[in-house]
Parts: sequence; C-alpha cells; structure tokens
Amino acid sequence: MFLIIPGSLVLGFFFSAHLQRFVHAVPYFFAFVTLTMAIGCGLQQLRAVINRPGVMLWTFVLAHVLSPLIAYGLGCLLFGADSPYVIGLVLFTIIPLGVSTVLWVGMSAGSVPLMMAMVVIDSALSPFVVPTGIHLLFRTDVETDTVAMIGDLLLIIVAPTIVGVALHEWSKGRIQRAVQPIAAPLSKLCFTAVVMLNAAAIAPQAEALRGDLLKVVPAAVAIVGLCYAAGFFGTLHYRNREVLITVSYATGMRNISLGVVLAMGYFSPLTAVPVVLSILIQQPLATLHHYVLQKLKKRSASVGG
Repeated sequence: MFLIIPGSLVLGFFFSAHLQRFVHAVPYFFAFVTLTMAIGCGLQQLRAVINRPGVMLWTFVLAHVLSPLIAYGLGCLLFGADSPYVIGLVLFTIIPLGVSTVLWVGMSAGSVPLMMAMVVIDSALSPFVVPTGIHLLFRTDVETDTVAMIGDLLLIIVAPTIVGVALHEWSKGRIQRAVQPIAAPLSKLCFTAVVMLNAAAIAPQAEALRGDLLKVVPAAVAIVGLCYAAGFFGTLHYRNREVLITVSYATGMRNISLGVVLAMGYFSPLTAVPVVLSILIQQPLATLHHYVLQKLKKRSASVGG
C-alpha cells in the first residue's frame, strides 16, 4: 500500500476528466470495505468497545480540541490570525473522523470495532461539533446538510456494519475465514478505487488553487503530521498497541467528502486551500504511518525475542 495509495492519487488527478462519471460509486465501494471489516466483528467485541467509553472520549478530545488548538496556533504563527488559511487548517481538524481509517486500522492490526464506533458517533455529532468549533474560534457560522450526512453515514458505515456483525454471529465467526481469500483483495481494490475517485473529484479545485500551493503545502503537511502524532503520543500511557494504532489513525484522518463540501461551499477559496491540501496529504501520510508502525512492531518483536 506504500506505493499503491500515492499512485492512486496521481492517477486520479491525471485521469480526472475520465473518472468524474464514476465518483457517485464511492459510497458503494466504501460500503463493501466496511462490510469486509465488519464480518470480523461480533457482538462480544462491540460490547467491549461500549464498555470502554474513556478511549473514545479521549480520542475526540485529541482530534477535536487539541488538534484544532495546534492548528490555530500554527496558522497564526505562519500566516497571522486574520488569514483565511488559519480557518482552513482549523476546519480540517474539526470535521469528523474519516471512514477510510477503518481499513487502515484493520491493515495495521488495530481495533476495527472501536474505530467503527468512533466514526459513527463522531459523524453523528458532527452537525453540532463543526458549526460550534468554527463559531467559538472565529465567530463565523456554518450550516451543514444534516439529512444528507446521516444518509451517507447509514450507507457507508451503519448498514454494512449491521449486516457484517449479523453474518459473523450467524456463522459463529466462520464466515471471515471462508470469504477472506476473495473479500480481502477485493476490499483493497475498492479502497484504492475510493482514493483514486476522490482525487479525481478534488482535482478541479486543486487545479484552481495552484497559485497558493507553495505557500500552504508545508503548513498542511505539518498539521496532518501533528494530528497523527497527537494520537500516537497521546495514547502512549495506555501501553496498548491496539489502542495506539486505532487512535493515531483516528486523529490523523478526516472525512474527505464532508471536508471538501464545507470548504468549497461555505468558505472563501483561500480558506478551502488548506482543507483540500490536507485531505490529499492524509492518505500518503497514512501509508507512511502504516510503514512506521510495522517497523516499530518488528523492532519491539526483535527486542522481546
């Protein structure tokens, strides 16, 4: 995945005109990815997640309180408090957790049930969190299409999760082993398609914002990297690798579709620049984060051995 994800982004940009017609299929590809992950989760694992609300609450604090404050401080330092780029950096940290974290967490041996629960809850709260966060920091109001957001959430996360858990319980956990040889590579192909199609969808906006790229790219890379770091270092005290992996991905990645819609629909083009860039950067950095986690795992295993 280290080369596939960045390659998919590049292909999405280069072939944007040809891929635009397929963008509407993204929720269905994502639904299949979620289903593939959910068939490995039973009611017992979901109960374990519900019984650990502290981890979820701490994740939301890291993602939507600490990260926005870091973004605000970094933006003010680099561009000044009145710059629209500051609003863009903060907006990226306030939008809900990205659905694609589920696949990354699954590939990195994190807790898929915990990640699914956090995505669902955070997305459900986003109609309140996003406008409140923007208003508190900038005294600017923003409206979101709550009904459309809930509909996407039901299709991408809730329905596939219910079906997957039901299949897991019905088969007593045997279905995952039975379908994995086919479902696992298919889900990775679907996720690759999601990355490529989202890049194709964003390409026109990124092209229009080319003049600001050199100015904001370093700041966008820094804030996304700091979001990953906040989750990683913020969970070291748990001394639990599964929690560390899950929370670090959760704090580092945001909802692609909602981020672009909010940035392009409710703010100035300059405000949208950091959001679009951060959304593009989060996938390559997720690949790098996965690589680092695997290296740390091998190192700890060699030390333990």
